Amino acid sequence: MSRTLVVFGATGDLTRRKLVPALFNLQRKGRLPDDVRIVGFSRSPLSDDEFRGRMAEALVEFAGAPASDTERDRFLGRLHYVAGSVTDDRGMETLAERLDELEGEQCADRLYYLAIAPRFYAPTVARLGAMDMVCDDHGERRVVVEKPFGTDLASARTLNEAIHEVFEERSVYRIDHYLGKETAQNILFTRFANTVFEPLWNRNYIDHVQITVAESVDVDHRAEFYDGTGVVRDMFQNHLLQLLTLVAMEPPSSFDADAVRNEKHKTLAAVRPITSGRLGLDTVRGQYAGYRTNEGVPDDSETATFAALKLEIDNWRWQGVPFYLRSGKALPEKVSEILVQFRCPPHNMFPLPPGATLSSNYLAICIQPDEGMHLRFEAKVPDTVADLQPVDMEFHYRDNFPGVELPEAYERLLLDALHGDPSLFARSDTIERAWSLMDPVVEGWQTDAAPPLEVYEPGDWGPDGAHALMRRDGRRWKRGCRHC
Repeated sequence: MSRTLVVFGATGDLTRRKLVPALFNLQRKGRLPDDVRIVGFSRSPLSDDEFRGRMAEALVEFAGAPASDTERDRFLGRLHYVAGSVTDDRGMETLAERLDELEGEQCADRLYYLAIAPRFYAPTVARLGAMDMVCDDHGERRVVVEKPFGTDLASARTLNEAIHEVFEERSVYRIDHYLGKETAQNILFTRFANTVFEPLWNRNYIDHVQITVAESVDVDHRAEFYDGTGVVRDMFQNHLLQLLTLVAMEPPSSFDADAVRNEKHKTLAAVRPITSGRLGLDTVRGQYAGYRTNEGVPDDSETATFAALKLEIDNWRWQGVPFYLRSGKALPEKVSEILVQFRCPPHNMFPLPPGATLSSNYLAICIQPDEGMHLRFEAKVPDTVADLQPVDMEFHYRDNFPGVELPEAYERLLLDALHGDPSLFARSDTIERAWSLMDPVVEGWQTDAAPPLEVYEPGDWGPDGAHALMRRDGRRWKRGCRHC
């Protein structure tokens, strides 16, 4: 049975920068099945050859493909193009006719990829249903939906309902590229394939967890869009909460997609919502200086470009262990990491120098930019009585797997979607639960209970309130991968 990948928004930035290069790399590695054809659909009036020409330029720019190469030409031969609009019945009719022509009489699975503006998700899915383009009689039909999936709980539910009118849940692939990152996937392998970690992975040995997703860039040309979104909707509802589930979930009974996604949902279901009375204690909001000077941003904008949250998980494993999450724009560097800090030993038996204390061990999982892990522990300094010094055991992908290039997240996610494996894609109930946790924060920040909007300088690690949040608990933010 052959397979057809239909990309809506085929001339857009996402297709050029991510999707087409990822598909080409899959072919180059021998992982893209020979029977996969790729059909682009967009409003631009292009022929097949003109579309292939544009994508050839994208391969040179974003995939490092040579201007002339047999492998490149073989890939471009997979590409086809249909001009039309998702809001126009005639355009969709033309697409349906072209797909029937390409697939012929044989059965073919289809994967519809919505690389389009979110406002077109529901109308496009509705038209696919109305045009009878989701019938499974001649092969499976799946749909990939990009983020953002809704802007709050109500809109996410509405979108889920609209999609479920046409597709069953098993055929819906809600994508979050963070879950496609090799280092994010490795969190589960680190925990469940190594008995040295899993017995300690609980409230008895772990003091707290920090999750940082920092961006060095400011909002730039996205200012007007960003002002209606903010950092919580942009980063916390999806990326940070997904990382939290990987760190905190219970071991699934198998690596089956349903088993994995069940445990992730159970974890989010156990996260304690932040109430209005806790907003000033457990949340911090900041805005970098100069944000309001961007075009399209009101002079009195209250949109947060930085946030820090303290979350608690009410279950047996994590009771009493706080999870601190932070993310923001215009920070010192682009970095994503998870720091698991272990408890201090219950008793110090060593004759340390006056004022010296034992340092806590921690495991830092570096998701980007220098992917790897760092385990910090105490060691005796040679030729001393009892002097201790923190040392690191380090694992770097680039060192341990020389010559192996870490794949782009979209490579793994596209391949899984083509093969019908939803393990790394969000389920409807999990999406809605994530919004139900973040909505009270976003809404609460518009009330009198909101913490003050603090201004921070570009290049700082957020406002002072983020550090005060940790100091109140006798802790501080750490960069476990700072020496990477």
